[in-house]
Amino acid sequence: MDRRFIYTGFIPALLAACVIINPAPIVVHTPTAALSPAAVLTPAPAATSARVTLAVKKTLINCRFGPGVTYELINELSEGDSARVVGRNESSTWWYVRDPGDPNGHCWVSADVTETQGDVDQLPLIQPPFVTVTRVRLRAEPNRIVVNCDQFPQTIFLEAEVSSNGPTFVSWKWEASTGVSSIDTVLVFEKAGTQVINDYYQIGAPNEYWVKLHILAPNEWVEEVKFPVSCTP
Repeated sequence: MDRRFIYTGFIPALLAACVIINPAPIVVHTPTAALSPAAVLTPAPAATSARVTLAVKKTLINCRFGPGVTYELINELSEGDSARVVGRNESSTWWYVRDPGDPNGHCWVSADVTETQGDVDQLPLIQPPFVTVTRVRLRAEPNRIVVNCDQFPQTIFLEAEVSSNGPTFVSWKWEASTGVSSIDTVLVFEKAGTQVINDYYQIGAPNEYWVKLHILAPNEWVEEVKFPVSCTP
């Protein structure tokens, strides 16, 4: 899995607190209009009279979300396996097949590692799928703060893992319960994988706080982490 780390340095003075580390963060997941991987797979092509099958000619090949090695791995096919081909890309270098591991699913295999039977020229052209963010994980460290009231400000560190199923531009921003938000920022995914965003906030007083990571594009997603802050005189 491709993992990249992004340090943003967005540091509004938000809250207040001290550092008691609890390893189990409080995370609320609310995927606003988020699309699951299954929801964004390329629709099955229209019925065609062409019947084309393929056989795997290597020990193990990948069946991917889209026509290229930059797309997420969906399944694997072993040497001797066969599959029904229902479409192709424009250059006929990738075949769109019925996933042998999922009767209702489809994925893409490279033409270089397969042998086909049938008239591939009659296969419909299938456009590359719409790439989306497929997972967001957000945590705060520490996720709970209890300090003496004269020990402010305190610092909360945030880490977000953002995953996509292919090459895309991911637009995102922070929002905090204090009413502040960051500017829109873009992550560039050259291929499917995970990138990590690191940031931190300074807290100036006890309260119940939350921070949200908003994924704005290519699909909408909101991930929230809560952290209570209290103090003793």
